[in-house]
Amino acid sequence: MPTRTLTSSSQLERAVLVSVEPDEVLRPYALAELAALARTAGAEVVGEFYQRRLRPDAAFFIGPGKVEELLAGIHASQANLVIVDSELSPVQARNLEEALHCRVIDRTQLILDIFAQRARSREGKLQVELAQLTYLLPRLSDLYTRFERQQGGIGVRGGPGETKLETDRRRVRDTIRDLQARLAEIRKNRQNQRAHRRRLPFPTAALVGYTSAGKSTLLNVLSGSDVYADPMLFATLDPTTRRMELPDGWGILLTDTVGFIRNLPAHLIAAFRATLEEVAEADFLIHVVDASHPHRDIQIQAVLQTLEELELDEKPLLTVFNKADLVGDQFALRKLVSQTPHAVYISAQKREGLEHLIALIFKTIQSLLVPVHAKLPFDKGDLLAECYSFGRVTSVEYGTDGIYLNACVTKEMQGRLQPYILSNPT
Repeated sequence: MPTRTLTSSSQLERAVLVSVEPDEVLRPYALAELAALARTAGAEVVGEFYQRRLRPDAAFFIGPGKVEELLAGIHASQANLVIVDSELSPVQARNLEEALHCRVIDRTQLILDIFAQRARSREGKLQVELAQLTYLLPRLSDLYTRFERQQGGIGVRGGPGETKLETDRRRVRDTIRDLQARLAEIRKNRQNQRAHRRRLPFPTAALVGYTSAGKSTLLNVLSGSDVYADPMLFATLDPTTRRMELPDGWGILLTDTVGFIRNLPAHLIAAFRATLEEVAEADFLIHVVDASHPHRDIQIQAVLQTLEELELDEKPLLTVFNKADLVGDQFALRKLVSQTPHAVYISAQKREGLEHLIALIFKTIQSLLVPVHAKLPFDKGDLLAECYSFGRVTSVEYGTDGIYLNACVTKEMQGRLQPYILSNPT
């Protein structure tokens, strides 16, 4: 029972945007981003309404005195849709719809709508449907009119309206459980794929960043692949892994992931758990930033906050300031890069600065290797061969009692060598 998409009717919906924000600095960015999301979903933005408040009104989200002002704006612009830049409670949504006489959706519904349009794979469609139903379940009773809902009590307890509502709730819960089971199976398959990749002699990196920062374009440039890339928001939902060649014969597996956004709905984070595990399993992260965006600092903080919420903020992180060719103040950009740990600036579209990024990736991989000094039995020559694939061998000596090895290897390879390690290399 997914939510209806904005583009379900043949007529383009005319939307008025509503934002309640205590921070005046964030106001223009919040409305501009909401407008971009609305256009991505297929709506025509015909008006904006902003109110500065420390916290939204419990009953109407905006102040009760502002409802009439918003209603006048809706009539003047002939809008038939209101989009609110926050997640509304069922009470707020119902009260606004009754007062404004038009459909009201919130930020979460808007993003879910976009995801529903973008989902292509079976996993992506299941994840979106799960997020939609999880959002819908506590709001289901508000889909019924006041007369269709029976609240119980003398003479009406257990009436037909209540029965229908409870039946629908059970159906939604059953569907949610079914979706969770199907996604758990997909998650198991993805874990098996990751385990297989772990047996390959390649470290892994995940591309993370704000939506439309250029992650897919960078993946294509670095790996020579042709993953779908588009400047529109949330062009990529499904993770894609490709191999990238590095200097000296090294290689790395790069995974492109779903873009982050400010106030990413909790329903999506939960539903896309299997997808986000690709980020969790990576050896390090590459944070792609749109350096040309006028509010890039807000986007950077949103990504870092999301990584912290996912408990991934301790992973090694490279910062790539993309779209550098579109930045007017190049001196300010270079200063920003110099002040950001492990950072470079590039233009993936124009293939500029890639040599610096590749060098930084190479340096990061080297920092992840562990030095070992081991004595291998002669019948363990296969481990010696794997050390060449999973690291760098600095010396090999064949003694009378075994093969003496000095190398820098991955932590996984170190674990396999553990029974034969003598001490740290000298």
